[in-house]
Amino acid sequence: MILIISIIILFALAVFTFIRQPKFGKMPERGRLEQMKRSPNFREGKFQNERYTPDLTEGATFFGILYDFLFDKSKRVKPAGRLPSAKTDLLHLSPDKDILVWFGHSSYFIQADGKRILVDPVFSGGASPLPYSVKSFGGSDVYTTEDIPEIDYLFISHDHWDHLDYATIKKIQPQVKKIITGLGTTEHLIYWGYDINTIIEKDWNEKIILEEGFEVNTLPARHFSGRAFKRQQSLWMSFALKTPTHNIFIGGDSGYDAHFLKIGNTFGPFDLAILECGQYNKNWKYIHTMPEEVVQAAIDLQAKKLLPVHWGKFALAQHDWDEPIIQVSEFGRKAGLPVLTPMIGEEVNLKDGRQVFSKWWEVL
Repeated sequence: MILIISIIILFALAVFTFIRQPKFGKMPERGRLEQMKRSPNFREGKFQNERYTPDLTEGATFFGILYDFLFDKSKRVKPAGRLPSAKTDLLHLSPDKDILVWFGHSSYFIQADGKRILVDPVFSGGASPLPYSVKSFGGSDVYTTEDIPEIDYLFISHDHWDHLDYATIKKIQPQVKKIITGLGTTEHLIYWGYDINTIIEKDWNEKIILEEGFEVNTLPARHFSGRAFKRQQSLWMSFALKTPTHNIFIGGDSGYDAHFLKIGNTFGPFDLAILECGQYNKNWKYIHTMPEEVVQAAIDLQAKKLLPVHWGKFALAQHDWDEPIIQVSEFGRKAGLPVLTPMIGEEVNLKDGRQVFSKWWEVL
């Protein structure tokens, strides 16, 4: 009995020590905690979705999901070889170009009307606090923090490990002028050394005038947040970004719900909707969109084009690694909606509505 108690104590101490590492961030406290509590979206000690959102679909169980992860080998969750890629030189990019460059998963760079924008950058090669547990696919790390130029606006949609990467955020700090994020996430950033004056922290449904011709509306998503054991202590976001010549929806992570239609009716039509399309499962369909729902969400948003992200770099669900882009492309074709499918690093011309991309995933 003494031995068992000792092992339990040692294990608890090890876990406590492990989660005290800076990469886990920090829980909101004092003034920021009080600001959060005043939000209409913060109830019963945590942020809430607009509509009831269970973690698991009705009938699904944690142990059933765990069993599938451990023993279901029927899916090709990783590509057979290295991903093909391109390498757009962002450091010497002409300011006259309006482009987007996808880095894999939910990380991408936008240059629009002379401003440089970065969204959810993850360049550390992993998406988990546990080393080697969720590693990036071979060939997907063609970009590093050294390839990132000065950034006018950094958008952080929420604080999950595959969207807010400690190592990346620390390394790019000298290049970042302003950060736009949701309530609660600021606590992590200040803990990691960012000046509070560089951070714009908002609730859902707030308008930010960045400068003349540039505005952001902070909008809902249907998801959750958290980097350790206590969840939903920071807000998960989507954004409507309006520049002098572009209207872009930055989706973050979200399950399908009525908010897409409401956003489309209020802020659409969008020239481009950037929506998550991977890491879904019928067992958690309320917090990630299923493939057919991705296209419907883009239609709800009144999007002229769709860029599917949240795939192509990490295996976080039990589906074939290329299934998301195959299915979303097919659903988009049937709906008559242009679906952009660039390789990692390939330049997407935001002004060219006729640009064609290859089915590059078919070579693997």
